[in-house]
Amino acid sequence: MSTALLDTWSIETRDLTKKFGDFTAVDRISFKVGKGEIFGFLGANGAGKTTAMRMLTGLLNPTSGSAFVAGYNIATDPESVKRNIGYMSQKFSLYQDLRVWENIEYYGGLYGMSLKEIREATGRMMEDLGMNAEKNVLVSELPLGWKQKLAFSIAIMHHPGIVFLDEPTGGVDPITRRQFWNMIYQTAREGITIFVTTHYMDEAEYCERVAIMVDGKIEAIGKTSELKSAYHAGSMDEVFYLLARGATRSE
Repeated sequence: MSTALLDTWSIETRDLTKKFGDFTAVDRISFKVGKGEIFGFLGANGAGKTTAMRMLTGLLNPTSGSAFVAGYNIATDPESVKRNIGYMSQKFSLYQDLRVWENIEYYGGLYGMSLKEIREATGRMMEDLGMNAEKNVLVSELPLGWKQKLAFSIAIMHHPGIVFLDEPTGGVDPITRRQFWNMIYQTAREGITIFVTTHYMDEAEYCERVAIMVDGKIEAIGKTSELKSAYHAGSMDEVFYLLARGATRSE
């Protein structure tokens, strides 16, 4: 990958494909995500979003095609990919039976941070989240919204180039969703690329660009204003319905 491309793109895929036997989960998708961009990845259940994200995070080898994430080839150097990204899964991923500070210390160690760096990050995180009083609380005792915000903060504590968020606001109330997106905006302003999947079409409006997957293919990509204009739609809900109504598969 050229230096010029590395300076511009955080993610680039070319005909990225994943097959499971005769089933093609992801079918030759090609797209680029700029550094510091908030990029939405949309699709109904079974569209191939999760499979694509698992390839991009180095957790699943592609069948064919290529992808570079943070400048690293996902097929030949997945460990470097993992070291240079943050990831927040669809299901809450922190350890419920550990205290807040124990989760931070554990993940900081996984990210290769020194104990000094972890302690400094913990202090900043507790202050930013307003959770100083909850530092010694078991994660299982926290409200869902606080868990999600904590998980996101831990995912970026090592200052990765990219953070992948898989349905990060599922199940939280509208106020917490808005607060979460404020955190996303701040993170993007700091130069971290945001790659987010969501089922909430109003959240698609918060992204700088979106891609919509249908049956393993990217059917549309661009700014939400461009997509609404192209499909003569008044909202992203309408765009999504027009594209997804022809889908032939579901999970």
